[in-house]
Amino acid sequence: MLEDLSPLIAATAQWLTSAYPSSGGALASVLCEVQARQAVTVAAWLRYPTPMDAALVGMAGPGGSARLDWISGADGVEGDDPDAYAWRTWVDEVVASWAACLLTDPELVGLAVAAVADSAHTAGTPIEFRRLVEPDERDRRAAALLRHPDLLAPVAALHRAELLDRLSPEQPLAA
Repeated sequence: MLEDLSPLIAATAQWLTSAYPSSGGALASVLCEVQARQAVTVAAWLRYPTPMDAALVGMAGPGGSARLDWISGADGVEGDDPDAYAWRTWVDEVVASWAACLLTDPELVGLAVAAVADSAHTAGTPIEFRRLVEPDERDRRAAALLRHPDLLAPVAALHRAELLDRLSPEQPLAA
């Protein structure tokens, strides 16, 4: 069983950076990808807080990007090439929605990072999400589309209520 969420995290971050690309050269692209990956990592750890949760999504699959593609207007972009579509099957719609919420709401990102700080995923290792939590001006410019609240609103709205429930004080994460 796969207890590692890395395929889901990689595919969902790739979907976000494909749908909301950086505006600049190679460095901007990398900075945008790092921010997307950090947001998706926090969202995935919130969504699948235990090794068992991660193993179950690894077996069942996360669902794919079809609805996200439709909402963002990217449906049908890949054409008939099955290899170009394969990674999209590992995109998790809820994780993408939660990541969109985190990328556009500094208050939520603070709560989310605090919630995963002592989770099973960190295993006592301090993890830093600086580019997500405290982006500098270069980070903001590189991810202007990725952090734009109006552009991400349709994706963020899909599962915002579930994220707020998960982050409420009455709903502790499983250890």
